[in-house]
Amino acid sequence: MPSKKFREMTTSSGKLVLAGKDSKNNEELIRQVEKDEVVLHTAAPGSPFVNIKKRSNAKDRKEAAIFCARYSQDWRDNKSDVIVHQFKGKNIYKNKLMKIGTFGIRKKKIIKVKRSDIEKCQP
Repeated sequence: MPSKKFREMTTSSGKLVLAGKDSKNNEELIRQVEKDEVVLHTAAPGSPFVNIKKRSNAKDRKEAAIFCARYSQDWRDNKSDVIVHQFKGKNIYKNKLMKIGTFGIRKKKIIKVKRSDIEKCQP
């Protein structure tokens, strides 16, 4: 079981969700992601990478997307709906020119997280 080096939450169905705390921590988080696990990040820069451990359902992904949005700079700065990208571990890549905490994504889905849902998410 992971230590408290990441932010953690548990979905209503009991899935463990991990989130990075800063760019260096996001690097560590991505290293431990399995190829078929779901990862989330806001469309705008400045958010934690969020990893749902094991298999997840649509409700788990929505709850994790809200968690991701809650800790994003987009939410902090704008207090409005946040666009979150959802992708699998196998679709993440990194090249030498990318700065620490930055990754490329090959395939993604888009989740729009409503302001009202983020406001209900307590840190």
